Parts: sequence; C-alpha cells; structure tokens
Amino acid sequence: MSERTVIHLLRHGEVHNPTKVLYGRLPGYLLSDLGERMAARAAEYFAQRDVVRVLSSPLERARQTAAPVAEKLGLEVTVDDRLVESENVFEGTAVGVGDGVLKNPRTWRYLTNPFRPSWGEPYIRVALRMHAAAEVAREAARGHEVVLVSHQLPIWVARLSAEQRHLWHDPRRRQCSLASVTSFTYEGDRLVSIAYTEPAADLLPQANPVPGA
Repeated sequence: MSERTVIHLLRHGEVHNPTKVLYGRLPGYLLSDLGERMAARAAEYFAQRDVVRVLSSPLERARQTAAPVAEKLGLEVTVDDRLVESENVFEGTAVGVGDGVLKNPRTWRYLTNPFRPSWGEPYIRVALRMHAAAEVAREAARGHEVVLVSHQLPIWVARLSAEQRHLWHDPRRRQCSLASVTSFTYEGDRLVSIAYTEPAADLLPQANPVPGA
C-alpha cells in the first residue's frame, strides 16, 4: 500500500497595514489582532491532524502564524527561506489603480510584461523554490502531514504549477484567502489531489485588503 503524505500550504493571517502599502519582504509588518485570531483558527484546524513538521517563511507575519500551529501540535517552527514572499519593485508604495506608483509614468517600464512578471521575481523562479521546499518537507514527513506557512502569490503559483496551468494570472482571481490552506496529497511519490479550505472564513469579511501578502 502506498504511503499517504500531505503538504499543507498555509497563508498567514491579516497584517496590520494602516497605510495600505504593498509591503512584500519589508520587515516590521506584523499580524493585526484579527490576524492573530486567524492564526489561532489555523492552529485549531491542524490540531487533530497527523502533522509532524511546521515550516515557515522567514517574514514576521508568517512566523507569527506558524507559532500557534506549532504550539498546538507540540512542535518547533523551522524557517525555510524558500517560502518567502516574492520580490517586487513596488514594495513600500501604494499600488492601487489610478493612484500610487501606477500614476507615475516613471514606473510604467516595470509594467511591460505581466507574463514574467516585469515588476518582480519571475513566476517560474517562485514556483521552483516553493516546490523545492515542499519536496524536502515531503521527504522528511513521509506517511504524515506537514505545514508550510507562506504568502499568497507563492502559494498560488505553486498550485498553478502543480496543476500544469499557466503561471501568469489575474491576481484578483487567486483562490488563496488569508489563513487559507491549500493541501497537496501524495500517494507515494504521486500527487493525487489538491484541496482548498478556509478555516477562518467567517473572519474574512472583517479583514481589510492586504496588498503584498
């Protein structure tokens, strides 16, 4: 009988971001009170599952989300730099349509190729590092489950890649809400299913839009 291994990609909770900038990899962006409640919901979701490892992006918001999950399971959090948010030249600025950097013609040169994308880390590079992190975690947790805490774009691109879809996409159509879980189930070395759930679904209407998450 093939062994069953599950890789859960958990997005962090809401971040305190009153100026509504795209914070990307910038330090100092921590979970809001609501975000901490979302992390607690994630911990409850995983409490009765066969999770043997918890890994996190090095960014504060991801480590804060991973902490209650690991505590609930009696595990330590391991930081994996490959789970970090993608690079973006617009970090620290407002990026809404009609304002912020999009209003400045000097920034338009970064918007020439949405397929790569021209404003940040190539999607293919994001997908490769996410899958590399997941493969190492899967080998270490064969026959069990593992939680990897990351960010919206890396999680979504990892899913698109696994489903053999185009990596370029409309960000508004990502199925990866705050504190959501995207789960990859393997039988042996074969990926057999991808599932999606929102443990903090009832908290989402309270959340503010979070760019660069």
